[in-house]
Amino acid sequence: MSLLTATTVAALLVASPSSSDADRLAANGGFLLGNAQRCGVAAERVERAAQLIRELVLAAARDEDEEKDAKGRLAAFFLVSAAPNDGKGKNELVASCKLVIGEFEQLERHQPQFRLSDGE
Repeated sequence: MSLLTATTVAALLVASPSSSDADRLAANGGFLLGNAQRCGVAAERVERAAQLIRELVLAAARDEDEEKDAKGRLAAFFLVSAAPNDGKGKNELVASCKLVIGEFEQLERHQPQFRLSDGE
């Protein structure tokens, strides 16, 4: 993703702030997942965490429109965070991998009390 594209997406996301729990979960989750990928966390681990975040977004969404908007926000934040500068320019502002991995490991330790697929 080019710097111009990433900047444009980031500006659009900031211009339309999260208005619901589903949007906030999606934005924070996308940011964490994208940075985890950028920091070299194994793809399988990122995918497992992404599944948890998708389930949380689904549970928090009030309706299908809110769910769709949140999923788009998750994808956008993931893309902007995963490749903030496409390998160009070493002075770009990015999240510290040490902090990202710490937060990611904390998310991995999260054990939901139930799963949506269990019918509970």
